Amino acid sequence: MKTLIKNGRVYDSKNGLDGKYDILIEGNKIFAVEEEIKNQGYEVIDAEGKIIIPALIDMHTHLREPGFEEKETVKTGCEAAAAGGFSAVAAMPNTKPIADNPAVVEHLKLKSEQAAVRVYPIGSITQDSKGEVLSEIGTLAKTGVKALSDDGNPVMNSEIMRRAMEYASAFDLPVIDHCEDENLSQDGVMHEGYHSTIFGLKGIPAAAEEIMVARDIVLAEMTGIHLHIAHLSTEGSLNLVKEAKARGVNVTFEVTPHHLLLTDKAVENYNPDTKVHPPLRSERDKKMLVEALKAGEIDVLATDHAPHTFEDKLGEFDYAAFGISGLETALSLLYHNFIKEDIIDWNELLRMYYYKPGEILKIESEGLKQGARADLLIFNPECEWTVDKKKFKSKGKNTPFAGQKLTGKNEITFVGGKMVYDDRGGKNEILY
Repeated sequence: MKTLIKNGRVYDSKNGLDGKYDILIEGNKIFAVEEEIKNQGYEVIDAEGKIIIPALIDMHTHLREPGFEEKETVKTGCEAAAAGGFSAVAAMPNTKPIADNPAVVEHLKLKSEQAAVRVYPIGSITQDSKGEVLSEIGTLAKTGVKALSDDGNPVMNSEIMRRAMEYASAFDLPVIDHCEDENLSQDGVMHEGYHSTIFGLKGIPAAAEEIMVARDIVLAEMTGIHLHIAHLSTEGSLNLVKEAKARGVNVTFEVTPHHLLLTDKAVENYNPDTKVHPPLRSERDKKMLVEALKAGEIDVLATDHAPHTFEDKLGEFDYAAFGISGLETALSLLYHNFIKEDIIDWNELLRMYYYKPGEILKIESEGLKQGARADLLIFNPECEWTVDKKKFKSKGKNTPFAGQKLTGKNEITFVGGKMVYDDRGGKNEILY
């Protein structure tokens, strides 16, 4: 059966598309993209008034399996991704056991075979992500990991990080680093500044991130590795990366929607869903990140999807788990706050949330063209909805955006030519 999507407003400047087009899908491929395709008995989807773009790639997702299935599973995490308009996610290695060996990576790949979206494994830099002994990086590379990271745990030892970069370079793997000097952050729970003082909470200074960003840039320059900075959150870190790029260092970075939209003031009601790592930063930090977004300086957008159980987020702010469940709100938040407000356009979104992640991870990201894999989404820019965490496909209901009224929502997601998510009429159905 061929599926014909008609009358949609298509954005994909890399493939010269910016206007109304019909898209014909056959099998798992795009058969044709033309201004007018006649219906010859195809299954037809009328996308009049809707936006069609390649389905997004999230390169920073915590699927929690194996070991923390009460928080999330590969199945539920991928269903959340499909609902959010993603066709692929990169799974961070901080599972239990840690993805520092082929057995765990192969387990993830096996579980992913029946998932709603594609899953690309990230291997741990060090054994058990303790920052003490390198993982068998060559073996992990042969198993098919797309990058190396101890995400959630900084590699504090500079010698270990140097050797990791050298090994990663030999296997052409990027290193994704969670930049945090734990000697400075210690048991902090929010950004150190005016609001942490007023709220009586232990702060994490911006310098805790910036010092490690500076160190990793120096080591990346020394080793020639591709360094990717995870969830960059401060003005100082941004300036360090921009200066490094100007002198030719192979460094990229990502920013999360929540760091673009929220500040440390959001913690004022001690809502544990505002507790994230790195923390929500100052108004100035947020402003500078938004300026970088507007200037086209941000390489990647990523959710840092970190689902937790209700109990994980229960109780005092000090003891609640860090993290936001972000896959199902990211696209709508970005549309409502930045695309609709003409701060960025759809093609800029695709650069940061599709093409660049695909390039960094070296995975297929050809966009909307004949012969490409049929990974696309249909977005309804007129849909007005309220974030209801009870309707999340993710097990993690921990979102600071609950109750927010948004305009624009993903309506249909195709992965490999198959419709895996359908929200027409508010169905909110997973179909794989």
